[in-house]
This record gives sequence, structure tokens and C-alpha cells, in this order.
Amino acid sequence: MSKQMKIDIFDRLKEFTISQSAVNDEEITRETKLAEDLGVYGDDAVDFIIAYSKFFNVDVTKFMAADYFRAEGGIKLPSFLTTIFDGDKKKELTVGHLEKGILAGRLDEEVINS
Repeated sequence: MSKQMKIDIFDRLKEFTISQSAVNDEEITRETKLAEDLGVYGDDAVDFIIAYSKFFNVDVTKFMAADYFRAEGGIKLPSFLTTIFDGDKKKELTVGHLEKGILAGRLDEEVINS
């Protein structure tokens, strides 16, 4: 895959992420965390992943959303307090992970950790 194609994919992913997460003032980078930085969690996270799957034709059948996103209705703590008080620590999902999923055609633990 050419460097230009990768840039085009990432630009499309950034636009998608902004539109789906309803953030306008957040700089989207490969390190941007969906839950912590963009506030995507609960039903919104599931909707985000389904829309991502359809928009980019990515298989998400083996993606375990509950491992990455907390349920709605919980108390939102600042990240430094979450590490102290949140017993249900979630894995981080970044925009870079989503990009890997697009390139692989699937989003799962193997792709995320590659």
C-alpha cells in the first residue's frame, strides 16, 4: 500500500471519528483514545463500532467492546482518578488501532496488539 493511500485512509478515519463522536475541537491523532479523549462509551461506543465496521468494511465480529468501553451511567472520573478508583479498568482503543483494523479488514485483539 502506498504512503498516499495510508494518508487518505487516515484522513477519512479522522473525519469519520469526528462525525461519529461529535467532537469538533479535539485534534485527532493515531494516539487519540476513543473512551478517554473523546468520551465514547456505552451504547455510543457500540454504535460507533458498528458504523465504523459498515463505513470501512471491517469485520468486528471478534471485537469485544466490553473490554474497551465502560457502560453508560457510571461516574466519569478524570483519568488519573480512574486508575486509582475504577476496579473495572478497560483496555485502551485508539484511532491508530482503528486504522490497523481498516488495513487488516478486521478489528480484534490480534490486530490491535500487532
